Amino acid sequence: MSVPSSSSSSFLFIFLLFLFVVTETPSCFAKTQRQLSVDYYAKSCPQVEKLVGSITSQQFKESPVSAPATIRLFFHDCFVEGCDGSILIATKPGSKELAEKDAEDNRDLRVEGFETVRKVKALVESKCPGIVSCADILAIAARDYVHLAGGPYYQVKKGRWDGKISMASRVGSNIPRANSTVDQMIKLFNSKGLTIEDMVALSGAHTIGFAHCKNFLTRIYNFQGKGKPDPDLDPKLQHALRMYCPSYGGNMDIVAPFDVTSPFVFDHAYYSNLESKMGLLTSDQGLFSDPRTKSLVQELAKNKQKFFQDFANAMDKMSLINVKRGTKHGEKRKDCSMHM
Repeated sequence: MSVPSSSSSSFLFIFLLFLFVVTETPSCFAKTQRQLSVDYYAKSCPQVEKLVGSITSQQFKESPVSAPATIRLFFHDCFVEGCDGSILIATKPGSKELAEKDAEDNRDLRVEGFETVRKVKALVESKCPGIVSCADILAIAARDYVHLAGGPYYQVKKGRWDGKISMASRVGSNIPRANSTVDQMIKLFNSKGLTIEDMVALSGAHTIGFAHCKNFLTRIYNFQGKGKPDPDLDPKLQHALRMYCPSYGGNMDIVAPFDVTSPFVFDHAYYSNLESKMGLLTSDQGLFSDPRTKSLVQELAKNKQKFFQDFANAMDKMSLINVKRGTKHGEKRKDCSMHM
């Protein structure tokens, strides 16, 4: 899906329609595969997927932004300490060490993601007390939202325990940044046991969701400190972004959609946008500029089903990063925001 090129006004109409203010190592995978299973709760809490689904479907109707919020929350959880629910922990009052969620790179995480997990956890605890981990709930909820937004449905392996460590100081070096280069992202994803193909597929999560102005401000005004916008940014998109994101003193709550053509639908338009120089972040557009990833972007732009398959496989693979098992490294929290 691409934006009509006949006139800049048609593009701006589409863009302004969606721009709005919001308040806001392979070996370890093999081992984890044996520990986790799709039917892990078959006897202890057989209705867990249905319980999660009852909340996610309602939340999606009431607040569609819950989808990208929860998917992003899951990504940020898995990339720091592994998929262990540590992102959900609240900082203890008076503590010198902030928890993950209060790290600078996590302050834009929307409350809807946390609320989804809180509501699901309360319901699951009422039916299966002390059985299902917060980490598993987050993994299932993220999958649900992918599907609710129009994306693929895939099976979620379960059996994670909740991690005991949540430190803001460990976040910065483990999360991609808006201006990350492809080289930096490849190194980061490889450190998590993920390939270049996984990285490009997972980046497709930006087919839904929004980013604050601060994440692309230098790109539209002072790219690489040269006082000019990024030459790999469509001029009409740059103009529209500048209308809402002034170089100084702008509203910090303003956001723009990652995918200007279909920001609420989980499709493969994200990749077509990159071909048209309409990636929102530097880290997005770089995937089309770099020869190591360009052909992958082109392939996924043409083939929606391949994107869905690759994305589902990459999400499954990501969900196995550094999974915690047993009381030595994990716990089963009743309140996802507090240690046992």
